[in-house]
Amino acid sequence: MKIWVDLVNSPQVLVLHPVITELERRGHAIVVTSRPFAQTCQLADQLGLQHTPLGRHGGASRRRAITCNLERVLLLRRLARGHRFDLALSHNSYSQAVAARTLGVPFITMMDYEHHRANHLAFRLARRVLVPQVFPEQALRSFGALKRAVRYPGLKEELYLSDFQARPDFRSLAGLPSDRPVVVLRPPATWADYYHGAGRTFAAVVERLSADSGCFVVYLPRVPEQVQLVARIPSDRLLIPPTALDGPNLLAHADVVISGGGTMIREAAVLGTPAYSIFEGQLGAVDAQLAREGRLCWIRTPHDVDSIHLKRKPPGIRRPAWPGLVNFVTDSILDAAP
Repeated sequence: MKIWVDLVNSPQVLVLHPVITELERRGHAIVVTSRPFAQTCQLADQLGLQHTPLGRHGGASRRRAITCNLERVLLLRRLARGHRFDLALSHNSYSQAVAARTLGVPFITMMDYEHHRANHLAFRLARRVLVPQVFPEQALRSFGALKRAVRYPGLKEELYLSDFQARPDFRSLAGLPSDRPVVVLRPPATWADYYHGAGRTFAAVVERLSADSGCFVVYLPRVPEQVQLVARIPSDRLLIPPTALDGPNLLAHADVVISGGGTMIREAAVLGTPAYSIFEGQLGAVDAQLAREGRLCWIRTPHDVDSIHLKRKPPGIRRPAWPGLVNFVTDSILDAAP
């Protein structure tokens, strides 16, 4: 079969890479499109994925986001007309969902956050929806996808972290100090539909990190405009990587990870690195499960920031992933073929 994969955000590159590899191993032809946003294209290049960048991100304006998605639908349709795709696959690419439906290509989506309103679009247009086991049944029902959903064991992050081995020399290669705690900091996606905060918790984190002379901060802005948010942290204790770093190795070697939600905070939890979520939105079932297991700490208010332990971490305790996860997901994708 000829399968079309669309990558619209940097975490999706890591999530779908092992699935792409397995599909190719089974003899299927893969065509990858991407969206120039965050480190999506850089990560795809680093992993050796041949991809075609199309479209742009709409930013914080809802009107602009809708406009950019519609523009990208047209670009994707134009590219897809030159192929005879049997399946379309993404992690909730709304532009791919619309383009695939209008071209009659069966669309398959993955998703692990139930409070995103745009699930109503992607889930209803999908032939199959892949979600983690803890994804609420009521959410699938409200999105009209209960009968087309497949639940996979574990987390999507375990697709690519189950056999991960950290490089022992990564700190020195990345220019990270070995004699002080390394804090990886990622701001919230304030423009996202699911974001409902005012940024006060993130500002309190920056204030604390700027005052703590004993830690070193690796800051990963989602968009260039967020660089200015950490201007108070002294430059000799701050690294803003000019290019995409090896994310799993960075998180494995970090002592603390603080993030405004998303995939990275769950990656840290899987790798056994102390993870603090400052996400200002509705708590997802996946994160709630990680919090119950003690693998993730929820920082809800600026006052809670004082509870973050800025110190060298003990040896990480990783829980083994389900060994057949990549095959399970790949089988579920192929089973949806017409």
